Amino acid sequence: MNKRFIATLLALPLAVSSAFAQDAGASPTVKISGFGTGALTWTNSDDAEFARPNQASGVRKDPRSGVDSNLGLQASVEINNWLSGTVQGLVRKDAEEGYGADLSWAFAKMKVSDRFSVRVGRMGLPVFMISDYRNVGYANTMVRPPAEVYSQVPFDTIDGIDGTFQHSIGDTTITTQLALGKTRPALGPALHLETDLLTALNLVAEHGPLTVRLGHARAKVSIDDSVSLNTLLSSLRSAGAGYRIAQLAPLADALSVNKKQTSFSSAGAILDWNNVLVQTEYAKRKTDSYINDTSSWYLMAGYRIGKFLPYASHASLKRDGIVANTVPAACPAGYPAACTPTLQALSAGVTRLSTTGAQGQQQTDTIGVRWDFHRSAALKVQIDRVKPQHGQGLFLVPAASFTGPVTVGAVAVDFVF
Repeated sequence: MNKRFIATLLALPLAVSSAFAQDAGASPTVKISGFGTGALTWTNSDDAEFARPNQASGVRKDPRSGVDSNLGLQASVEINNWLSGTVQGLVRKDAEEGYGADLSWAFAKMKVSDRFSVRVGRMGLPVFMISDYRNVGYANTMVRPPAEVYSQVPFDTIDGIDGTFQHSIGDTTITTQLALGKTRPALGPALHLETDLLTALNLVAEHGPLTVRLGHARAKVSIDDSVSLNTLLSSLRSAGAGYRIAQLAPLADALSVNKKQTSFSSAGAILDWNNVLVQTEYAKRKTDSYINDTSSWYLMAGYRIGKFLPYASHASLKRDGIVANTVPAACPAGYPAACTPTLQALSAGVTRLSTTGAQGQQQTDTIGVRWDFHRSAALKVQIDRVKPQHGQGLFLVPAASFTGPVTVGAVAVDFVF
């Protein structure tokens, strides 16, 4: 998104504040805040690129700043005791090469009562434990959220409406959030995932040092502008009709992403008790397309020693199911000579579709330490040992011989202002 447009949107709360002050003699409260991360990331291999979910490119042996660095600016205005507005812009490397600016939040919030509020606009999609602050490095213990879990939903905003109801039962506070809307995130240059009828339910219970969360999201998803996917599906249908191979057209229908039902269910917990910190999430994704059904989880534990917080984690991502590759290995005798090579190429394309990109399986072991050297800044050093399973995992542009594992290092300074 154009950076000048982002700056204009960030100035809107100031304009709204001024208008209300002039028209109603009011004094709306305007707050400007921000966050960022400056990081260097590297690996011990030139055979593949390590990247965050939905980044177009990553890093090899030479240290790069683009993987884990970002900068966010937020403007909020309290118009009166029941109406407020928030706009947040974020600069980072994402689905296109180079740094780009995104409008991550832009919503109006109406406080209906002390317990119930409604937001309209663009908001964070509530599908993870740390959905509202996943991009704020200072608010998180690790350098980045575990990709094994957080890669399974390739977008983090929703355009629509949500309602939040909060109430207490004894010493336990329960928050229920329901979001309805749609989104069209970029998955790459000229490649988008379109969602319709996106619904997300988020339940959070807080009791002293313990927070527990349950969530479920559903949507109809489409990918219409993928040249490689459209070419493969067209070729399957053409070969099925031309060579009279009945199973190829149904296979194309099963692989296609055209208003296909998708669901994502997750559960998580955070225990922040005295010096002990434990955080975990478990998630399952199910789809009716070539996008794999998956199970993923991670467990992180740390212990505070003064201003230092050493931590360790383990994360895992595995495929639960893929669309069966029903392309025959060869054509029957008497078929044209081009038939068998065509089927072999189509079979390879179907296999590649379900095993590359964000479709991989992997596990990661992590150790790190966080040092809160300033009241609004922290230094982190983290080492990950990433082990792809049965392919390239979540790595990008792998060499033909790549199997892993890969060691990833990062040094980051997180700050808020």
